[in-house]
Amino acid sequence: MNIFEAIRKDHDIQRHLLDKLVDTSGDTKTRDELFKSLKTELKIHADAEERHYYKPLIDSDIMQEKARHGIAEHHEIDELIEKLEETDYDSSAWLKIAKDLKHKVEHHLEDEEQKFFQLSGKVLSEEQKQDLAKVYQKYMSDHR
Repeated sequence: MNIFEAIRKDHDIQRHLLDKLVDTSGDTKTRDELFKSLKTELKIHADAEERHYYKPLIDSDIMQEKARHGIAEHHEIDELIEKLEETDYDSSAWLKIAKDLKHKVEHHLEDEEQKFFQLSGKVLSEEQKQDLAKVYQKYMSDHR
């Protein structure tokens, strides 16, 4: 498995959790469980991605701006998570913020899969792609 396959696998988990989360309606127990799972998944994934994907790319001229942009989007996602934490689960505002989070995360995942992966695929050797996948996956499994 290479780094792109490893990251895409986690992206699929995030998409699934986001879909389930925005389908909740007033069931605060289900919202709480799904939100906590999603929040944990997003946090661990962002940390692993920044350490084991973006960091190795930041020195590359063609990837530096993309890596910085990806990290900035992680911070925007964190801000939406904080808004959700500050909002009551049964509030109508909660679902609106959750949908904003879904949109932001899906945009970020699409950027990575459609743009970042292609460019970084030109920067990284096959061996680097494999090695990064191993450390990325280890980080994910150690922190889940």
